[in-house]
Amino acid sequence: MRLYFLLIRIAALCGHKKAQLLVRGQRDTLVRIKQRGEVAAKEVVWFHAASVGEFEQARPIIERLKSQDNAGDVRVVLTFFSPSGYEMRKNYAFADEIYYLPFATRRNAKAFIAAIRPTKVIFVKYEFWPAYLRELKAQMIPTYLISAIFRPGQLFFRWWGKWYRNLLHCFTKIFVQDEDSCQLLAKYNILRVLVAGDTRFDRVHAIAEQSNAIPIIEHFANVTKNVFQQTPNRVIIAGSTWLPDEELLARYVNEHEDVKLVLVPHEIDKAHLDAIFNLFQGRLVRLSEANAHSVEHVRTILVDSMGLLSSIYRYGQVAYIGGGFGVGIHNTIEAAVYGVPVLFGPNYQHFREAKGLIAANAGFSVANYHELAAALDKALEEHVRLGLNARDYVNSELGATERIMKSIF
Repeated sequence: MRLYFLLIRIAALCGHKKAQLLVRGQRDTLVRIKQRGEVAAKEVVWFHAASVGEFEQARPIIERLKSQDNAGDVRVVLTFFSPSGYEMRKNYAFADEIYYLPFATRRNAKAFIAAIRPTKVIFVKYEFWPAYLRELKAQMIPTYLISAIFRPGQLFFRWWGKWYRNLLHCFTKIFVQDEDSCQLLAKYNILRVLVAGDTRFDRVHAIAEQSNAIPIIEHFANVTKNVFQQTPNRVIIAGSTWLPDEELLARYVNEHEDVKLVLVPHEIDKAHLDAIFNLFQGRLVRLSEANAHSVEHVRTILVDSMGLLSSIYRYGQVAYIGGGFGVGIHNTIEAAVYGVPVLFGPNYQHFREAKGLIAANAGFSVANYHELAAALDKALEEHVRLGLNARDYVNSELGATERIMKSIF
């Protein structure tokens, strides 16, 4: 652990931007708490998330907690490990205090816990910092893990993993996503476990209910080529894409003149946007430059701003989720909640929701262009039936927030 933190400090000294943010942020946490002064609260609930994805799993619990009648008596402290998580959510309105988690040394753990004085602690999914867990257990502070998922190949369950597996006994209760995780833990006598589900389903459901209309995308999706067009537009929403995804999609759009595409890349730096523009040979319009007239003359809109994807999915018949030709796919249920079938690349094995969508006949994995073309043809043709499967699957997974709230609070 100390070697890991040393490497981060070396990276910071060498000019690595994220490492610099991390080192500076973690160093400043205890100083900021001291400058804050004393605060009075009957209950202090500390939530820790590694980054943005885990924060989205904590968010339904935080917002339910802060919407209760006694919300004024509850103080929420939110910490992040990742600079991307902290920088994106450092102004989150439902948390009273937001910090980087100090490096997980025994000394830092004692100092941080003494400074915030939590009455309950909630870690999200994959956060297992030994120094913090042991100190919380020593002080008998109730500590919970939510939206967790366990697989046999994880280091907890290796022949040499007993030391790390023992950390799981530090939790007052572990809330897992599925029965397989519960049964796996039971084999190792870890029994304070509840199958609660994944809070992300509750989160995407709430987002969908509050989604904003985007008139220019709506116009693009609905406008017809001429008054004689008899069939509805065939619109694909491609979210969080990378270059391997975009190469396949560009070919499909080029070969199918009746298809429209809204492309929302994962990265919107100039180099990536220019690469996409060249890939589509300029036959697209950027959302920042789009108007009602220009979108009538292209079949692809390139979304060059952040924060719109969850509202854009509502305008498609099919969604393509990027990342599956890299380290792993991005958020599939963000699209499925709208009753839209989803496609993604081959690297989805560690994503329970992707497997669930495939089992529900609402999700399709593709490994090359020919598989993509066949799956898109099928999904566009049968999008109503397949979309109902997607919505039913999401609805069947709702309720984790309520189950966790009843157990903890």
